[in-house]
Amino acid sequence: MMDLATGSTCESSLGKLKDEVASERSPLVGVVADTRTFDNYEWHAAPAIYLSALVRHAGATPIIIPALGGEVDIARCLDPLDGVLLTGSRSNVHPEQYGVSPTPAHEPFDTQRDATALPVIRLALDRGLPLFAICRGIQELNVALGGSIAAELHALSGRMDHRAPDSGTQDERFAIRHAITARSGGVLQHLIGAERIAVNSVHRQGIDRLAPGLDIEATAEDGTIEAVRVRDAKAFAMGVQWHPEYWAGSDAPSTRLFKEFGAALRGEDIAARAAAE
Repeated sequence: MMDLATGSTCESSLGKLKDEVASERSPLVGVVADTRTFDNYEWHAAPAIYLSALVRHAGATPIIIPALGGEVDIARCLDPLDGVLLTGSRSNVHPEQYGVSPTPAHEPFDTQRDATALPVIRLALDRGLPLFAICRGIQELNVALGGSIAAELHALSGRMDHRAPDSGTQDERFAIRHAITARSGGVLQHLIGAERIAVNSVHRQGIDRLAPGLDIEATAEDGTIEAVRVRDAKAFAMGVQWHPEYWAGSDAPSTRLFKEFGAALRGEDIAARAAAE
């Protein structure tokens, strides 16, 4: 006959062991795929530089979420995840998602990514998963929560040209080239430890009407919204218009953003604490 006290002790030890294993494992981060066509196939893929930044600077393991929209169970996709990363992309959110008729200025599109990323965002926030949205990602975040996007920012009066320069090298295209100002006392300023930093800029579109649930965390000198935070998020939930993934490891603010996202994946949510201060 099993000694009940011994059995209880064994169960307690097993529970502690499971907790220790869980605390040591690398957090799983879902990365919504782009769709691409080459070699006569349609592929679901994510840029390697984002995946590497997650591994090297957030200490996470990336898992690509296929952009199949309603064909897959989004809730089931999120079940094993500790967080979500939304990458940049050449494609833009289709304007019908925010009530605007499409024009050539809004192109190119990836409607399969739209159909996947927007519900992923809403469900991740509902579940309290940490979420980091970059470039196209910040625009998806804004649209998912009820905002809109401005096309061709460089054509608007008083705006800078935020597009990448014509260049043959990625380092030149993604060079850090303009300043942004973080909101005084905001979460971003708390995370990066400065009110003004220089960032890279590789985008044609930007936030137009800000979604009701977002707060502005940083702007460029021309007023373009460069960073946002989900106001009532249960965990780290931020979007940036620039590309911290490219210089993570050599640029301090870029590295810090990924490290803080990694900390949030492990339950150390500095962003939430800063918002409460």
